[in-house]
Amino acid sequence: MIRIGTSGWSYPSGEGRWDGIFYPRGRIDQLEFYSRYFDAVEINSSFYRPLLPHVARSWAKKTPDHFRFTAKLYQKFTHPKMFLESTGSEAVLTPADFEQFEAGIEPLLEAGKLGCLLAQFPPSFKRDEESLDHLEDLIRRFGRYGLAVELRHRSWTESPEPLALLESSGVAWCIIDEPKFRTSIGDVRPTGRLAYFRFHGRNAEKWWSGDRETRYDYLYTPEEVAELARDVSAVAEQAEECYVFYNNHFGGKAVVNALQMRLLLGGRPERELPTGLLERYPVLRDLYRGG
Repeated sequence: MIRIGTSGWSYPSGEGRWDGIFYPRGRIDQLEFYSRYFDAVEINSSFYRPLLPHVARSWAKKTPDHFRFTAKLYQKFTHPKMFLESTGSEAVLTPADFEQFEAGIEPLLEAGKLGCLLAQFPPSFKRDEESLDHLEDLIRRFGRYGLAVELRHRSWTESPEPLALLESSGVAWCIIDEPKFRTSIGDVRPTGRLAYFRFHGRNAEKWWSGDRETRYDYLYTPEEVAELARDVSAVAEQAEECYVFYNNHFGGKAVVNALQMRLLLGGRPERELPTGLLERYPVLRDLYRGG
């Protein structure tokens, strides 16, 4: 089964906000609105702080039975430098850190709506004995939930050891699309029953110089979406469950491309598309009229 969505659903402010484009202006429940068009979403907020159980429980209640959440691991598990910069404390992991994170996702698990977890590592996370040991530790702790691992540095594809670890553990090696640089990871192949795609956009010009918004200011062309759809289809044939998330969130571009991907793979929205989205991106109007 292929599930398609976006990385996060709430972008209420800033230059790349979704309000007035995907979401109608005024007071609405954005998650409930989002779930009318997509059957999965990647939780971003769990990267910055563990979820509060009552918040996760409310999300489960707002979404249809078929809807699934995936959740990024807390930055303390994957981004120690970022954790230090944001908190002033070293990222020394304790049993309490794991227990707190697991308590936050438990309501989603109980509701049958937790798809899997995502361990997203930065480009600076290179393969060596220490990083392999850390990856193994996270797999031992979180593998039972279903786990996808996003590795970005080329060192991970220069040795067969990481692939063997993920395959033997039943962990998905996240397949990404983003600008290519000298240190970028090489080709990645599926590793088990779970497949996980993340499409970040191809804004090479602002990838290193831009901020958390402008870096993702990229709209995939219909031809590029079709190319990615072929990759997804080929992988999904070998996987029991396949997640596809667009992270090029600036100005709702992720929504546009996710809707295009859904149409190419045989799905259609059950409701009319938002007026603001059609006005900003007329390519959608033409695509759905033709479909």
